[in-house]
Amino acid sequence: MSFGGPQWPQQGPGQQPYGQGQGQGQQGYGQGPQASPPPQPPWQQPQQQPGAFPGAPAAQPAQPDGTPDWGALADASNARSRRKRRLMIGGGAVAALAVGAVVATAIVATNKSNDEAKNGGTTATGPATPSDTTTPSPAFSSVAPLPPPNPRDYISDEKKDTAPLSAEGLFPGKKLTMSGRVYLKGATASTTNCAAVTVGGLGSALADNGCTRVLRATYVKDGVAVTVGVAVFPTEKQATQAKKQATGGIATLSGAGVADFCHATVCLRRTNAIGRYVYLTQAGFQNGRKVTSGDQAVFQTSGDLGTFAFNQIYARGKSQASAAARAPGE
Repeated sequence: MSFGGPQWPQQGPGQQPYGQGQGQGQQGYGQGPQASPPPQPPWQQPQQQPGAFPGAPAAQPAQPDGTPDWGALADASNARSRRKRRLMIGGGAVAALAVGAVVATAIVATNKSNDEAKNGGTTATGPATPSDTTTPSPAFSSVAPLPPPNPRDYISDEKKDTAPLSAEGLFPGKKLTMSGRVYLKGATASTTNCAAVTVGGLGSALADNGCTRVLRATYVKDGVAVTVGVAVFPTEKQATQAKKQATGGIATLSGAGVADFCHATVCLRRTNAIGRYVYLTQAGFQNGRKVTSGDQAVFQTSGDLGTFAFNQIYARGKSQASAAARAPGE
C-alpha cells in the first residue's frame, strides 16, 4: 500500500498516458489512437497527471522506478505551509490594525462624549442645542430657611403685640354662632381700672400682677346670660401668675337689652389664660335661678364663650405673625 500520490497506469504499445494530446498543454479526453513516437518511459514523460486541466496543480515527482519522491513531496508540503502561515500572519496583522483603529476611534469618541456630557454640551445622539449649553446647574442654599413666626410669640409680650385692641374689635358683630348655637350680643365695655370690674378676690390678683385693661361683652341665649371678660397684662408671666391667684370672678355687664343677672344667686365662673391674656366667664340664668351641676345649658354657654375668647386672642397673634412673615425686614 502506498500513500502520497496517484499511481501511474501501465502502458502498452501504441498507448499514451491519460490526457496526453499532440500539443503542449492540450488534453485529449475521448480521442482515439494516433501515430506517435515510440512510447517513452514514465520518468521521461512530461510531469502531468492523467485528466489534468489547465491551471491544475503540477504532477507529483516520482522516482526513476516509478514510485513517488517522498522527500520532494514533503518539501513541497512544507513550502505550502510556510506560505499559508505568512498569509495568515499578514492577514491577522492587517485585521489587528483594523480592529485597533476601530477601538481607538471608539475610545476617542466615547471620551469626547463623556467630557461634553459633564459640561452639558452634547448628548449621545448629537450636538446640543443652544439652550442646552446655557442651562444653569441647580443651586441650593446652604442656609436653612427661618421657621415661620409663632403666633403665641405675638400675644405673649406687649412689645410685639402692638395691633389695635378694643372691645368691639375683640367681640365684633351683633351675634355669635358656635356649633350652630346662636348667641345675641348685648353691651360691651373697656376699662383700665381692672379691679373695678371684678367680684371677690379677682380684683387684687389682677392689680397685683400689672393688669392694664379689661374688655367685656355680654351674650344671651334661651334665658341664659354670660359675660366674658379679657384682662390684659404686659407679659405672659404676669398673666399666668394672675390666673393662679384669681378667686371670685368677672362682674357681669348688663344693658343693650340684657337685664342685670348673677346677683345674690349662684352662677358659673371660669378662668383661663393664653399668652399675656386672662379670659374669664360669668354665666347664669336671667331670672335669677341658681345654677346647679345639672344645668347643661349654662355650662355649654360658658364653654362656648370661653372658646370664642380663646380663638379671638389666638387669631390676633396669628394675624400679626403672618404680617411679620410677609415683611421680615420690617
